[in-house]
Amino acid sequence: MVDTLGVAVVGFGWMGRVHTQAYARLAHHYPDLPLRPELVTVAEEVPGRAEEAAARFGFASATRDWREVAADPRVRAVSVTAPNFLHREIGVAMAEAGKHLWIEKPVGLTADDARAVADAAARAGVRSAVGFNYRNAPAVETARDLVASGDIGTVTHVRIRLFSDYAAHPQGALTWRYERERGGSGVLGDLASHGVDLARFLLGDIASLTADTAIFVPERARPTGATAGHTLATGELGPVENEDYVSCLLRFASGARGVLEACRVSVGEQNNYGFEVHGTRGAVSWDFRRMGELRVSRGTAYQDQPVATVHVGPGDGEFGAFQPGAANAMGYDDLKVVEAYRFLRSIAEDTAYGATLEDAVRAAAVLDAMVRSAADGTWVDVAAEG
Repeated sequence: MVDTLGVAVVGFGWMGRVHTQAYARLAHHYPDLPLRPELVTVAEEVPGRAEEAAARFGFASATRDWREVAADPRVRAVSVTAPNFLHREIGVAMAEAGKHLWIEKPVGLTADDARAVADAAARAGVRSAVGFNYRNAPAVETARDLVASGDIGTVTHVRIRLFSDYAAHPQGALTWRYERERGGSGVLGDLASHGVDLARFLLGDIASLTADTAIFVPERARPTGATAGHTLATGELGPVENEDYVSCLLRFASGARGVLEACRVSVGEQNNYGFEVHGTRGAVSWDFRRMGELRVSRGTAYQDQPVATVHVGPGDGEFGAFQPGAANAMGYDDLKVVEAYRFLRSIAEDTAYGATLEDAVRAAAVLDAMVRSAADGTWVDVAAEG
């Protein structure tokens, strides 16, 4: 028997749309899921945007006030896709109202924010999912299995990169993303948070780190109206307060070493995200832009050992829910459908599947450690930040 789950989306920019479309696609890819999402209401403070979303995607109602969502008895689960500085207030309120939470990373501005939301969810007994979508790629899950099985030997080091040009234009508007109070630690929360989650997902906890950060576009034009995405502006200039770039050396609890680098102003780079994991007997690497492929080297040759391209298929992760055979491409939005599926499965079975608020807290502790390290130039023990 299929039960209906009333869902709401709070914040309707690009990510709010992606969450909404993921809910709509669940029945197509996961027909046996015992919960069927029903789009109850959408909240967005920009005038007219919620009403437009309701008309386009089929929400039963729309509001500019997210507090109405918390008070709505029809809503049992909420997607929080509002800007970072609102995550804590909205997340805590929704959990206290008994709503299950699918919340975008980084879950606030600091580890304290993420922990507050996680604690509220734990007290309320609600389930959670966090938007660390790259771990949902079948190739990434296969890479994790290769590492865990010892196929590449003992992991010695990893390199993780997240390079993008979304903020490279010098006329990009000075939106909330570039303000410390509302956007937090800039590219750390936006891109490096994904890198930290991939590092933990593949290799386990990070013990200590040292980081360096930089701002390469020091001023941007203040927008004169509501913005969507990464729009351009030509008005009065204001200071960019948070990081464009971070590089970080990592020491894992396992003894492995790592390098994590992220930049939002990398001209010529469009979503250049990926990793290379090296072990004592082999290596595995992944590039998001070729999402269904892994480059794998394993064996006993050690020197001059060949590297093969492996195409994931229906036996890997959730690939089979989307494509019938290896090398058929999946896309970014598919990863959010997987995320939605695991969120609803967690609710249905009262068991955690996928990334949860606990993962967000641990990732945020690493980001806080990066900020501290960049400020004083020292190695920082991540455990002390958690």
